[in-house]
Amino acid sequence: MLKRLALLGATASVAALAFTTTATASNSSNAIAGTRCVKAGVTFLVENNLLKAAALRQIDYDTIDSDGGGDAGLINTDLPPGSYLSLGTVIRLHFTNPELFDWCA
Repeated sequence: MLKRLALLGATASVAALAFTTTATASNSSNAIAGTRCVKAGVTFLVENNLLKAAALRQIDYDTIDSDGGGDAGLINTDLPPGSYLSLGTVIRLHFTNPELFDWCA
C-alpha cells in the first residue's frame, strides 16, 4: 500500500513536470510518449526502492549504466563515476533521449 501511495504521488509529480515539459515538445505524440517513458522510469525507481534516493540526488548513475554489464532497465550509456544527476535532469532525459532507457522502448 505504501509503495502504491508513493507511486501515485511520484506519478502525479512527474505528470505535472511532464505537462510543463510538453510545451517544448515538438508535438503531442512525442509528449505522450515522453510521459509514458517517465512513468515507466518512476515505476522502476519505486519498485527498486530508489525514488527517495533519486529525489535526494544520492544515486551515482554510473553504478547503473550499461558499462556495469547489468540487466535490462539500466541506462544505455557510459557515465563517469560521480554522476549524481538531479531527478529533474533524469526526467528531462526521458523526453529528450528516451533511447537511453530500456523501459522507454
